[in-house]
Amino acid sequence: MKQLPKRAVLYRMVMPEHICPYGLKSLDLLKRQGYEVEDHHLTSHAMTEVFKKAEGVKTTPQTFIEGRRIGGHDDLRAFFDHPVKAKDAVSYMPVVALFGMAAALALAISWDEVGGLLLVQTLQRFVAIAMCLLALQKLRDVESFSTLFLNYDLLARRWVRYAYLYPFAEGLAGLLMLADVAPWLSVPLALFIGTVGAVSVIKAVYVDKRELKCACVGGDSAVPLGFVSLTENLMMAAMALWMASRAV
Repeated sequence: MKQLPKRAVLYRMVMPEHICPYGLKSLDLLKRQGYEVEDHHLTSHAMTEVFKKAEGVKTTPQTFIEGRRIGGHDDLRAFFDHPVKAKDAVSYMPVVALFGMAAALALAISWDEVGGLLLVQTLQRFVAIAMCLLALQKLRDVESFSTLFLNYDLLARRWVRYAYLYPFAEGLAGLLMLADVAPWLSVPLALFIGTVGAVSVIKAVYVDKRELKCACVGGDSAVPLGFVSLTENLMMAAMALWMASRAV
């Protein structure tokens, strides 16, 4: 006996000035789950408000399956047992993506330069590129970064302007290391900010046992303060020491 198609009804905002992205995601998810979708467009704000009042809901899109209201996009994901990201949930993905891209760029540059991978040079480039990318994340919103940074950095809490200077110092040190020029500036700069940062993280997380958000990837970070930020700072300090030993 032929199985009847699965059917769903979706109400979503589709207006000349706005197409709801969550509505598009819900439509795509239903189709990927094998549903035939009766797709209703809410083409004006007035029409949307009438729908929400009639259904007793506060948001759109809204999905109905077999006459049962499933809810919005997150509710639909939960209905299909897909993971739903909780608000304010911690995530290491920004850091994983950043360091992954830094590694890929370092490998690509080395391969283009010599047609192979020189371990020491590739590692130096990886650290330098990671520093530049981390600085870029902070520079997107220095004010927000400084607010998070002041929660734990020991020097910034004594001299607030340091919280504003830090992203520029990290970016400058990274660029100089990537170009392999002016070690007289990049080495002490990276060693200083890396050492102060590492001590600050160790005190906040491992001594005082505080649960804070890490400012390493910017002011909108959901990354918890701890291993990631400590790694960032130790990486800078270690690279500075290695470059200093090489110059001797």
